[in-house]
Amino acid sequence: MGFFDSLLGQHARKFLKRKDSDAGEAGRALEELKSSLFNELRTSEGAKRQQQRFCGPVVALTFNFMVAVGIIMANKLVMGKVGFNFPILLTLIHYTTAWLLLAIFRALSILPISPPSKTTPFSSLFSLGAVMAFASGLANTSLKHNSVGFYQMSKIAVTPTIVIAEFILFRKTISSQKVLALAVVSAGVAIATVTDLEFNLFGALVAIAWIIPSAINKILWSRLQQQGNWTALALMWKTTPVTIFFLLALMPWLDPPGILSFKWDLGNSTAILISAALGFLLQWSGALALGATSATSHVVLGQFKTCVILLGGYFIFNSDPGFVSICGAITALIGMSVYTSLNLQESSESSSKQLPTPVKPKDKESTELDIKDSANVV
Repeated sequence: MGFFDSLLGQHARKFLKRKDSDAGEAGRALEELKSSLFNELRTSEGAKRQQQRFCGPVVALTFNFMVAVGIIMANKLVMGKVGFNFPILLTLIHYTTAWLLLAIFRALSILPISPPSKTTPFSSLFSLGAVMAFASGLANTSLKHNSVGFYQMSKIAVTPTIVIAEFILFRKTISSQKVLALAVVSAGVAIATVTDLEFNLFGALVAIAWIIPSAINKILWSRLQQQGNWTALALMWKTTPVTIFFLLALMPWLDPPGILSFKWDLGNSTAILISAALGFLLQWSGALALGATSATSHVVLGQFKTCVILLGGYFIFNSDPGFVSICGAITALIGMSVYTSLNLQESSESSSKQLPTPVKPKDKESTELDIKDSANVV
């Protein structure tokens, strides 16, 4: 040791000790950060704060948009090339996979804790789970029996349904400027998809029946997260079993026979599992987006996805949807830009109103008077 001490010198020994102390402080800081995050997830209020901190509106909407585009490709593969023509069963597989993943999260103590049961009645959670089963199952059934254009046309009706339902249930109103922007968006999407309207009577009835559950589903997801201390994952854990139950009840009525004769080989099973994993991410990202924004904004995001796919196919893959469809998509994007700017303006105004008013400092004379008054009281 004496040889190494003389070789290193006094300054080198101090430097090594300082490095060791810095590493120890960094390790302690990391452990404190882990423990604080773990403690935050142990309460519903802390988990909600972490969700709002890391998943703001831009992050949540971007996450949902990317996953939605991916699951469109996966479902096209499953429904087309694989030939899995059982939309309710596919939705059931999605939600069962999601529930199993949430159970793993819960076993690993990663799942955020739910608020106390007395804060949210069971009827609200049960209603959300039931409505979610009808919204998701009927959406996939509509996609099977109708063209994508007709599906998008039926989705346009969800926007006014949300506005009317929120006014009837919660007396929530929106400005006339937003109404005009939403009208421009709906008209643009209708023009963009008018060339692809193929449907049959059963498909049209399914699309009509899907509108109200889809609107109520988005409203409940948004309201329960914004009014209570629910996070997306905690709410999914509570409502997914109810959704699975109702999907099992819907499957004999809406799915065709022949599921036992389907070829469950490695390739087909892998494609369905990839679709199920993306389905979990879609449900999670959609819940995050609804919690960070509103039900109407989430519908506008879906219409934005339609326009981007149409214009992307035209500019990147040289597809020709037609001049009318391109003009409709551009018109819808203009309406979306106006609607987004109005939302940002309202959010900035509301945040400025919540800021505390600054306290004016006292001048010298008022300070001396206060001192004299306190002395007189004594």
